[in-house]
Amino acid sequence: MQVSVESVGKLERKLTVKFPAERFDTQVNERIAEMGRTVRLKGFRPGKVPVAVIRQRFGDQVRSEVLSDLIGSTLREAFAQEKLQPVANPSIDTTGKPENGEIAYTATFEVMPEFPEIDVSGLEIQRPKAEVSDADIDKMIETLRTQRRSFDPVERGSVAGDFVMFEYSAVAGDYRFPAEGLERAGSVLGSGTLFKALDEALTGRAAGDAYEAEVAFPEDFRNENLAGKTAQVSFKIIKVQEPKLPEVDAEFVKLFGIADGDLEHFRKEVRANLERELKGALLARLKSEVAEKLANAHDTLDVPNMMVQSEANSLAAGSVPQGQQPPPQLIEAATPMARKRVIAGLLMGELARKNDLKLDRTRVAEQLAAIASTYEEPEKVVELYNGDPQLMSGLQSRVIEDQVAEWVADHAKTTVLDLSFDEVMRPAGA
Repeated sequence: MQVSVESVGKLERKLTVKFPAERFDTQVNERIAEMGRTVRLKGFRPGKVPVAVIRQRFGDQVRSEVLSDLIGSTLREAFAQEKLQPVANPSIDTTGKPENGEIAYTATFEVMPEFPEIDVSGLEIQRPKAEVSDADIDKMIETLRTQRRSFDPVERGSVAGDFVMFEYSAVAGDYRFPAEGLERAGSVLGSGTLFKALDEALTGRAAGDAYEAEVAFPEDFRNENLAGKTAQVSFKIIKVQEPKLPEVDAEFVKLFGIADGDLEHFRKEVRANLERELKGALLARLKSEVAEKLANAHDTLDVPNMMVQSEANSLAAGSVPQGQQPPPQLIEAATPMARKRVIAGLLMGELARKNDLKLDRTRVAEQLAAIASTYEEPEKVVELYNGDPQLMSGLQSRVIEDQVAEWVADHAKTTVLDLSFDEVMRPAGA
């Protein structure tokens, strides 16, 4: 086998491999002979199908399979011989036909960059710190009460927090919505379901009120004929209902799986859930901080274009409806951030390798348990991860990145940033 390597870019390589055509012919003949012992064809007894018939019927398929197998095995040999580490499956180009007694193919791929010495001692890292307070528990319980509120009809004018059902039509220039009759809708005032101007137009109104108001529709309104325009809107209030929160009693507590209905037991469960969420959020913020500082410190590192494009596609896909392909301009806009993420990910992987950071299996189990706890049947989620190598690999990668982030924080110029629970869970601008 002959192997030659050509650099066609900073990280792109073209590998040319040649192997004897005799090796190919031998394996084809062996495969066809093996088929002669097992193949079943109408009109022939098992094991008695002539080789010529098998070659005629299955020759192309066998040659294709043998060529694929030989390319795979010789490629692995070539990578080991040349000490190459591709970042993804290479692109293969071959005619598959012998020339001068040899079959040749080229494999084009990208390799990992040569990493510089990664010194984290000068990085300035802010490590967030926060605790769950009794006030945070009270606030969460109020949120749970709100989620389980009921609504009772009232005859007064509507206020924030009330549910208002109404019918309406809107006219902007020559456009009317709906084209005929009225559209019915409902919303809790102040919940953010409706835009502010519409909330204001519905506030202070009682069931049975019919009136008109000018309403300025926002630029991003879903109806493009009303978006960014001021329309004359006719309203009819169907009903107004005020919220009624459940009492925090034994019956309420039992709704959350606390069979004995004990309030203190309930508060401990709420605290445990909040602390688990907080731990994850703190670690995510630290990891983001470390990744950014690492990427900024090594922003000239050459990284595989394939990895950057894959990350850019993933980032852009998050900005379009599920199932839709993001447009090229969105992918292009995401590329700088994607490159930064790839740099950070590669550097964190290199830090784990250089400093012999082993995957903490206990942390993997803890994170899996935390993920599973958010589902109704957690044991099935655990079973799903344990049975899916791709899912488990993704979880393990996140855990080792967490470990690297903590290692960097321990070896960098790190200061503690004291935050409240809300500041961690709901950061400004998020």
